[in-house]
Amino acid sequence: MTSQNPLNDEITSLKHNLDSTDNCQPEKKPSLENIQENVEMKEDNIATETASVVEQVAPVENLVKKEKRLPKRKVALLMSYCGTGYQGMQVNPGAITIEGELFKALIDIGAISKDNSVDQKKVGFMRAARTDKGVHAAGQVVNLKMIVEDPDIIEKLNAKLPEQIRVWGYVKVMTSFHSKNHCDSRFYEYLMPTYVFMPPSGEVNPSPPEERQLPLSTAEEMVVKRQFRISPETLTYVRNALNNYIGTHNYHNFTSGKSFKDASANRFIMGFECSDPKIIDGCEWVSLKVHGQAFMIHQIRKMVGLVILMARTNTPLSLMEKTFEENKINIPKAPGIGLLLEKPIFGPYNRKAKELNRDPVEFDRYQDQVDEFKNKYIYDAMVKVESEENNFDQWIRGIDTFPEFYTYINPEGTIPDSALVCNQIRLPTIEKEEKQGSAE
Repeated sequence: MTSQNPLNDEITSLKHNLDSTDNCQPEKKPSLENIQENVEMKEDNIATETASVVEQVAPVENLVKKEKRLPKRKVALLMSYCGTGYQGMQVNPGAITIEGELFKALIDIGAISKDNSVDQKKVGFMRAARTDKGVHAAGQVVNLKMIVEDPDIIEKLNAKLPEQIRVWGYVKVMTSFHSKNHCDSRFYEYLMPTYVFMPPSGEVNPSPPEERQLPLSTAEEMVVKRQFRISPETLTYVRNALNNYIGTHNYHNFTSGKSFKDASANRFIMGFECSDPKIIDGCEWVSLKVHGQAFMIHQIRKMVGLVILMARTNTPLSLMEKTFEENKINIPKAPGIGLLLEKPIFGPYNRKAKELNRDPVEFDRYQDQVDEFKNKYIYDAMVKVESEENNFDQWIRGIDTFPEFYTYINPEGTIPDSALVCNQIRLPTIEKEEKQGSAE
């Protein structure tokens, strides 16, 4: 009797061949990876055949009511976006997000059927990394099951998307692929003007913290600040400080809601570099690039924030080791405007894919397009927003307005009792805290 499920028949047959000892020599046994590859090929064929059979045998009334079923493939979409104007990457009810724009465009071009258009979970949607409000991505990967029969699907998709969101292509992936779980490391970049390293004025506001106002720089003051140029000594200090992050450390002070004893607070950083300074529209900028396995919410922004506070005051680098210890201190997170996801890395998955003659999930073939997009839509957006809103200056002004919350910034490089969170009143709110979750 013929089985009603040809995929089960194929799996049973493959397993029988693997287990059989009558005709197989050990060295010729198919590997589990090859079995998976064969099963996936059968899935593709069966999906197409099933769609055809359903179309032929379905009652006429169902054919009228339902759209034609087309086979879906599991793919990884490779994309870039400028996060300005968006409430983060991940779909959030009532918020304008990158995923919301992408999902709508996929539905509009027929890559996602109307039956699956009400819930991303129906197509197994997943992103390699979340990004917070206003944070950009030069390289981002999402996986989902979608209809890819149209050879012009990427061109049509981009026609439906805003110019600040681009999809470069897709890769057909193994059914087990998970863009978050298979991502074994990530590169992030942080771009900032060097005037943040100007030494503090030393002026102290004697008013109680709750009565202080955040002073804004005048246009004339901002002209002077943008003429600042970082010294070779400060640049060397910054690079040495970033090197202290390399390795495995406890970053409970660089995120929210984690204690020192929480094992997940330990993170591994593979590299952290600072570029040579570059003049953009009369203002000097530097780029920081960090490579790590995974990052917690606000971790990178707080790592950058600490280095800025230390470099502008020449605080001893010995302080950094103390921030990895049990004492809980308040480290301010640098502005989100400067952060971007450079690219996710899928090392082990790509090695296995190549062994199976499948395409790896990587941006190499699109790198020129990605770089052009990054310069036009991300770097230019960062510089434009900073020149109009003075985000970094306002952040620094906030630090200098409430110095008593950062008394670990001192000539001795020690953490006094006054710097411990348990001994401080609540820091007055300077900027609205983002509610959208983030891995940065």
